[in-house]
Amino acid sequence: MARESLKARERKRESLVAKYAKKRAALKAAGDFAGLDKLPKNSSPVRLHNRCKLTGRPKGYMRKFGINRVTFREMASAGKIPGITKSSW
Repeated sequence: MARESLKARERKRESLVAKYAKKRAALKAAGDFAGLDKLPKNSSPVRLHNRCKLTGRPKGYMRKFGINRVTFREMASAGKIPGITKSSW
């Protein structure tokens, strides 16, 4: 489980990216790189890192589900993810 501060920092970055998305796109289209430099660093989408929505684990992230592989396996085995069953042959 990730520390709460790391999860909070990531949520803050997500909100800043959403807040400045239109302004950033307009500045890029105009070629105003000095204006882009004045925006907050965390408003850049490059600084985002995918984290598990439940545990905050940064590695083994599955985009389709928004959770990491460990949590996915636990939930799939418990039958909490619709359409996913444990394979057997």
